[in-house]
Amino acid sequence: MTIQKRNFIIIWVANFLVAGTMTMIMPFLSLYIETFGDHSEAYVQKWAGLIFGATFITALLMSPIWGRVADKYGFKPILLINGFGIATSVFLMGFVDSVETFFLLRLFNGVVTGFIPTSLAFVSSQTAREEAGKKLGTLQMGSVTGTLFGPVLGGLMADAVGFQYTFVITSISVVIAALIVLFGIKEQKKVKNAKAIHYSRKTILSGLLHHRLMLNVMIVTALIQIGNFSIQPLLSLYVAELTDAKNVALLAGITFSAAGVGNLLFARKWGKMGDDIGYEKVLGGLLLLSFLFIVPQAFVSSIWQLMVWRLLFGIAIGGMIPITTALVRREAPIDIQGEVMGYNTSFRFLGNIIGPMFGGIISGFIGISSVFILTGILFLLGFAFLYYATRKPVQDFEHFLADEERQSHM
Repeated sequence: MTIQKRNFIIIWVANFLVAGTMTMIMPFLSLYIETFGDHSEAYVQKWAGLIFGATFITALLMSPIWGRVADKYGFKPILLINGFGIATSVFLMGFVDSVETFFLLRLFNGVVTGFIPTSLAFVSSQTAREEAGKKLGTLQMGSVTGTLFGPVLGGLMADAVGFQYTFVITSISVVIAALIVLFGIKEQKKVKNAKAIHYSRKTILSGLLHHRLMLNVMIVTALIQIGNFSIQPLLSLYVAELTDAKNVALLAGITFSAAGVGNLLFARKWGKMGDDIGYEKVLGGLLLLSFLFIVPQAFVSSIWQLMVWRLLFGIAIGGMIPITTALVRREAPIDIQGEVMGYNTSFRFLGNIIGPMFGGIISGFIGISSVFILTGILFLLGFAFLYYATRKPVQDFEHFLADEERQSHM
């Protein structure tokens, strides 16, 4: 077995463990806050929202920093720091007794929450350009599988052994993932060009915001997460509108998981197709399909119709993260790939923050069904931006950055 193949298998297993364990605590977040004292429902809901979003805020800020450090020292040290850091923060969460302490730990959790994005960047850096999409799509199957099973296991464990032990077991699972990386991964150092230009943070960020294709990739990355998270907090309420069944929570869980199943089934196929016919073409097609599959969800009359459309939506959206990551892999100079992917990850976390706010505000004014329509329009706008970028003359990102660096020294 080659080093690359062994590394890939280890990272896949570690991603499965981390994604699964990090979603274990999501189903009982509000219930755990209620154990801190006799608080009103409004108080619990407010803090549940703040505590849920806290991780994304610090993760957004830290992702490019971790990426820049990884470019200098390698991805393996960052994976270990993040792995053991996540385990420590989750372990301590099991022993808090106030919302303020819980909030601070979730903020710290965000600082070290880059395990999965860093693993994507690591695999991308160790993969040939012509098969990056397929490999990244296969890797995403690991994290999606963990995400599907995590909430179910978390709910079962919380009922069986209580909240505190669930946090402890979760942290142990992340430690196991970190130890697998520590003893199993052998990172092949990137061969750096001695004549390579040293780009400043300002140059890289400016380049991303002014280069047509890279800016579109960042925007689409945020749109993917907005599309996922805009309806996520509202899904159980929408399911309750469609059915009189008593087991609404179970049906909402199945409906939410339907998108994950679609994601799981097709992520690798979309990645391979991107390798074969071009990432821009596949990404444009997926944005159109996402629009076509999310809008009908606003007009369903039964829970089963919603499940089918969620499955189809998951199939379409499942290819976008490996495709956008492969695009970054293709465009970014090898010496700064970690930092560029860090910014791409920041846009993902930005979408995680905007999505629930967007969905909550829109549903509050014009109803839950309208969230599906407006989210669909966002995907259509993403396609329009990408179409515009691909119709213009091709800009070589490395040359573009070099020009930006020279101009900054004039």
